[in-house]
Amino acid sequence: MHLAWQREEGALKEVKFPMGSDTTGRLSRMFGVYDDATGLSLRGTFIISPEGKLMNAEVNYYNLGRNVEELLRKFKANLHLSKYDGEGCPAKWKEEGDKTLKPSAQLVGRVHQAM
Repeated sequence: MHLAWQREEGALKEVKFPMGSDTTGRLSRMFGVYDDATGLSLRGTFIISPEGKLMNAEVNYYNLGRNVEELLRKFKANLHLSKYDGEGCPAKWKEEGDKTLKPSAQLVGRVHQAM
């Protein structure tokens, strides 16, 4: 199924990594995105660290597309945070060099001013 998408969907023609399909639903069930009533999986996107730790999870309903720019932002933020313990990447953080925050009790209710 994904091979057909990759061949026919213009936005996927340049994808260089392997794409797979969960034909048995085993993986979808493991991540909690399988819908037994329809036999379909919700659109789940998961960022997992090399150590196997779940870093981000996003689940969309069947008819809501995913934003690759936001997914890449989250991926880059997780890479950054793996190098700089104690920092936080705010919602508008996009890449190395952008302002980060040091989460603390004093920052509660003051994030906007800190930016």
